[in-house]
Amino acid sequence: RQILVLGLDGAGKTSVLHSLATNQVKRSMAPTQGFNAICINTGETQMEFLEIGGSESLRSYWKMYLPEVLLLIYVVDSADHARLPVAKELLHQLIQNNSTLPVVVLANKQDLEGAYCITDIHDALALSDIGDERKMFLIGTHVAEDGSEISSSMKDTKELIAQLVSEMQ
Repeated sequence: RQILVLGLDGAGKTSVLHSLATNQVKRSMAPTQGFNAICINTGETQMEFLEIGGSESLRSYWKMYLPEVLLLIYVVDSADHARLPVAKELLHQLIQNNSTLPVVVLANKQDLEGAYCITDIHDALALSDIGDERKMFLIGTHVAEDGSEISSSMKDTKELIAQLVSEMQ
C-alpha cells in the first residue's frame, strides 16, 4: 500500500519527496521520466511513496495506481498561474470516483515571487467542490536553499502523512 505523489511536470514533486526522505533540501531540476519510488521510515511507520511524472505522456498512468493507494499527495506550483486550471481539472478527474481517498494538496513554491497564497490556491483548485466526506488537507510548502534543513511546513507535512498512513493501516 503506497502513497501516490502526482502533479504537473515542474510542480516540485521530486524535490518535495527528497526533502521528506532526507530532511535536507535538494532542488531537483531534472523531470521524472516515469516513476520514482522512495521509502521513508518514521519510527513506527514505514511509508512507500510512488511518484509518477507529470508530463502529458505519463498522466494516463495516474488512474491505474489510484485504487491501490492509501493516500494521494497532489503537488501544485503556486507560482504557475497559467497551469492551475489544468492542475484543477486533473485533480478533480482523479478523485471523482473515489470519495474516501484522503488527499494532501501541497501548494509548493510558496517562496517564489508572485506565488498564490493558500486561499488563492484553494479557490483556483475549487477544493470546496470536492466534498465533506473526504479527509483533505492543503499545505503551503517550499524547498529553500540546497543543503539546508527542511522548513517547519515540510516537517508538519511529513508528520501529517505519517499520521494518515498509520490511521489507515
